Amino acid sequence: MSAQPLAESTVQSVDWLAIAPPTITAGVALVVLVADLFLPEPRKAVLGWVSVAGLAAAALMLLPLLDGDRSTFCVAGRAGACSYTADGFTLAIQFLVLGGALLAALLSVTNLDDDRRRVPPGEFWFLLLSSAAGAALLPASRDLATLVVALEVASLPAFALVGIRHGDKRSSEAALKFFLSSVTATAVSLMGISFVYGATGTLYLTQVAERLPHVDGQLHVLTQTGVVLTLIGFAFKTAAVPFHFWVPDTYVGAPLPVAAYLSVVGKAVGFSGLILVTVIAFPSYADVWGPALAVLAALTMTVGNVGALRQQATRAYSAVRLLAWSSVGQAGYLLVPIAAAGYADDPRRAIGSTVAYALMYAAVNLGAFAVAALVGRGRPLNRIADYRGLYAANPLTALLLAFFLLCLAGLPPGVIGLFAKVTVFSSAVDAGLGWLAVVMAVNVVIALFYYLQWTALLFRAPEGETARHRVPAPLTAALALTGVLGVALSGAPQLVLRFAATGLF
Repeated sequence: MSAQPLAESTVQSVDWLAIAPPTITAGVALVVLVADLFLPEPRKAVLGWVSVAGLAAAALMLLPLLDGDRSTFCVAGRAGACSYTADGFTLAIQFLVLGGALLAALLSVTNLDDDRRRVPPGEFWFLLLSSAAGAALLPASRDLATLVVALEVASLPAFALVGIRHGDKRSSEAALKFFLSSVTATAVSLMGISFVYGATGTLYLTQVAERLPHVDGQLHVLTQTGVVLTLIGFAFKTAAVPFHFWVPDTYVGAPLPVAAYLSVVGKAVGFSGLILVTVIAFPSYADVWGPALAVLAALTMTVGNVGALRQQATRAYSAVRLLAWSSVGQAGYLLVPIAAAGYADDPRRAIGSTVAYALMYAAVNLGAFAVAALVGRGRPLNRIADYRGLYAANPLTALLLAFFLLCLAGLPPGVIGLFAKVTVFSSAVDAGLGWLAVVMAVNVVIALFYYLQWTALLFRAPEGETARHRVPAPLTAALALTGVLGVALSGAPQLVLRFAATGLF
């Protein structure tokens, strides 16, 4: 008789609709992998379109989830003991992840056509979809074990994607640097999580939050060490300084669509994991992670923007390097509201500013990478100098790139970039972090210089004969989607900024 309640307590409910987005993505990945075995070489291009359709279907499955929060894989009889929760935060990040993966997939269709001899299509699509499935699972994870599994499912295929080009030493070197840094981050995170589990006796984030303040005195050092190591591990994943060293070389060595994917989806993975462990699991340690993340934010935005400022226009791959360093700087802005959450009365509301900024950044940064992919088809070295006179060769593409760069700089007509920066700035001021707001303001001015310098170059008189860029259909679709999204958000910024006002949990 005593065994019956115990058996019932281990039974977990499954809500198949809630888990549909990552499940569909993973299922399509398996379909692509098996289909690759049977399709003849000339017909393997269809795998790319199957992958695009699968990502679109997974994104559409977010719509039925908008009617309310859902939780699944819950242990019966334990309040809050659920491994998967589809709330506002989860859906916003899943939209970012699946939308970013879809746009990266459109870029990849063209890239694989141009580079089919060195990039095996079946393996590429399987790895991209597998990584996207892990990235979509992570924001819904509400226990430390699922969080780590999702993190690794998102990260491990990304290593292979970076180094997937056969015979390319630069690609292999980039993959090695990315692998070593990420494995170090994982090891540190696992050590910290094991300490937290040892001190609290639970893996569920809400239960960890309840038990941390009441840990036995003999376990205080173990608990504090676990919290610090877990935060350091996730700081690696966000490319925060001083854990950013892998970013420029990885972006340059990876195929450009993979670099675009890492710049948006890779960041979403790191930041959503960091938000979950700080705001949900470790609120009692806000006096530790709040100041630490504030310092990291200041360092990250400063180092990123100075690194971008130092790029020479004639250096090989300088355009991609500038976007890489810029992404490090943008990571610093994304850290500001998370740091502010450590000081706020309602920390979960402060997180809305990070999500709003991340959605803006994802749309315009993917657009900038799409233009870089287009220019790189004719100019493989992809130098900033190669963009001189782009308006004369392709006016619409030049205008789009100018718009994306102005959004990243926070200048009109990129209204969404301006408003997103204001919400991040306000979160720092409201939390009493005036010094961090000043550092951010200085960095915004630094970033204006290199964004405007690149923008001005697009409209200068070209040197020599202008090269016309033929835009393939998938690349056209990616440019159109990012352009329409950027313009729509600038016209109606409340579509994104409401997250900053209402919170997401």
